[in-house]
Amino acid sequence: MSPAAALVAFFALLANGMPIFLVLGTLGLVLFWTEDFPLINVAQIIVDQLNSIGIMAIPFFVMAATFMQRGGIAKALIDCAQSWVGGRRGGLAIVCVVAATIFAAISGSSVATALAMGTILVPAMMERRYERHFAVGVVGSSGTLGILIPPSLAMIIFAIIADESVPRLFLAGVIPGLIQAGLFIAWIIFYTRRRNYPVEEGLPRSEFMRVNLHAIPALLLPVIVLGGIYGGFVTVTEAAALSALVSILISVFFYKGCQAREVLGLIGESIRATAVIVFIIAGALLFGHWITDAGIAADLVEFVVEQEMEAWHFLLFINVLMLVLGMFLEVIAVILITVPIVLPILEQLGISPIHYAVVVTVNMELALLTPPIGLNLYVLSSISNTPIGEVIRGTVPFIVLMLGLLLLVTYVPQLSLWLPELVYGR
Repeated sequence: MSPAAALVAFFALLANGMPIFLVLGTLGLVLFWTEDFPLINVAQIIVDQLNSIGIMAIPFFVMAATFMQRGGIAKALIDCAQSWVGGRRGGLAIVCVVAATIFAAISGSSVATALAMGTILVPAMMERRYERHFAVGVVGSSGTLGILIPPSLAMIIFAIIADESVPRLFLAGVIPGLIQAGLFIAWIIFYTRRRNYPVEEGLPRSEFMRVNLHAIPALLLPVIVLGGIYGGFVTVTEAAALSALVSILISVFFYKGCQAREVLGLIGESIRATAVIVFIIAGALLFGHWITDAGIAADLVEFVVEQEMEAWHFLLFINVLMLVLGMFLEVIAVILITVPIVLPILEQLGISPIHYAVVVTVNMELALLTPPIGLNLYVLSSISNTPIGEVIRGTVPFIVLMLGLLLLVTYVPQLSLWLPELVYGR
């Protein structure tokens, strides 16, 4: 089958409503079958590709996110953030950004971050007469920090495909993530003043101390995860397992958000969520293997060389391409399909894969907010009973800010590279 025919088949199957993991897996099998490739070897390809220590981290981070959301940890983080920044106009919206940043530093998942923040903060903002579209827009957009602030599931998957250092990739997302949070807070301050939102009351000193002491176990989680990794005490996978274990213990014995008898059920829930991710990875790895074997990546490198394309031209083109793909494909699928094709071109143009990983991740943040597939839109629509059009309206200003961030990280690579180079050298 020709690459053009494979592309047509890919979008045709998606248009018919077939799940993305089935599209990728089925198409991969058909492509290898038409080239008389022994199908028994296909299974070996998938097993070999999935036999990665990095993939082992994914179920543990998903498990940690599940218990954080359901076990009272997310509420403790929100209460802590509110004690510091809540006593001002539009304070709850600022709380959302701050709490999402901290939550993201533990969970690695955008959807989990949006779900945890939205369940608590959307009703609270509505109660204080925030406009509904603004409330869901803040939560949905803040949730995207889950895949940029380390640890990040998207970064782990990129590292597996590109054979890059996971700790370096995690560090690369720190400064862009903080810039994004800062941009969101600046917009919230401007918008809430213009709309004359109510000023939140600050907490009495005794209550401030009680809330912050109560949040200490939750705040220790990112210290355990990131401190363990960069202190050299644990690997990324071990840190993920540790975060899952500590999340369970804190949820059950300290915050008591879930009972001991519910632990197995929540672990099963996280395993089901992980299975979806792994099936997508397996199908995309198979499809990506065919792309490499078919010489498509080599042909693209040759095309770039012939066009005498400069790095900034290519990055502009790839940003537009990923913004379009992100409207129709799941985040992990976009990373797994595009990265194997693009890697040889990065080397040819002298673009750092670490820098490119951040560019990809910001694009995928936008994908979580752009219809028709944007998962954060549907999560917020579901938990707040808000029409999807109203959710989209609320996210538009934040999408504009994120497009500005995308241009910044694309053409100022040191924003992504400075911290990894400072810690690990060039």
